[in-house]
Amino acid sequence: MLDKLTINDIENKEQKAIADTIGIEAYISLVRQYGGTSIYVLKEDSLVKDIRDKMIREEFDGGNYVYLAKKYNLSETSIRNITNNNFTNKYQISFDDLKNT
Repeated sequence: MLDKLTINDIENKEQKAIADTIGIEAYISLVRQYGGTSIYVLKEDSLVKDIRDKMIREEFDGGNYVYLAKKYNLSETSIRNITNNNFTNKYQISFDDLKNT
């Protein structure tokens, strides 16, 4: 029955807006997968933050905090927090490394 559904058949304004935004086929898939449940859609900032943080970690060279802070419009402290674990893991040798030398 859902295969015959069109956007014009949807009376609920919020549901119709979702169908208009993602298209009727994607809306039907959404209904089949999540119908009757609550789902949370992330804000754009949250999705972009993960990508941004990954890029910062990749560009981090161990000391370019100020450069990255300016480039990404963040505080130097934020850059330090983002890169802290990455730098330690990337550049710190472990006891296992010492055993193999």
